Amino acid sequence: MKAEIARVIAVVRPGSDDTAQALAAEGCEVVVCDHAAEGMGASLACGARAAGAVDGYLVALADMPFVRPSTIAALRDALAGGAALVAPYFHARRGHPVGIAGRFRAELEALTGDAGARALLAAHAGELVKVPVGDPGVIRDIDTPADVAPPPRV
Repeated sequence: MKAEIARVIAVVRPGSDDTAQALAAEGCEVVVCDHAAEGMGASLACGARAAGAVDGYLVALADMPFVRPSTIAALRDALAGGAALVAPYFHARRGHPVGIAGRFRAELEALTGDAGARALLAAHAGELVKVPVGDPGVIRDIDTPADVAPPPRV
């Protein structure tokens, strides 16, 4: 993602020193979120505060490592083109990462709990730009070691 996005902020839990070092070695700004245990919303809020006032936020999840660089670039370009919210769609399924315009900064910074930005996306669903991609990585997350196995050919 670092090749497609100039500034990458990685939010980690306290005590994730090895992960933080690895991310920093890849050029990421690392932010330790003291409230990460509260859920995805707390982590997103932490990341938004660290990023500050920017034109847009591209929210990528650590458990989705197979997203292609071309997908990141397409979402980045849609945000830069003025979209308020963007999400990749693979075979009619919404995936991740999602892009959120900078005007939603206050809403991002106020997030709590484990729902992430789901309520924000729902509240502004009419502004969501669907970006069709041929990238199964946008719907493939890693929860167990078995999830790392190659996906079936589509």
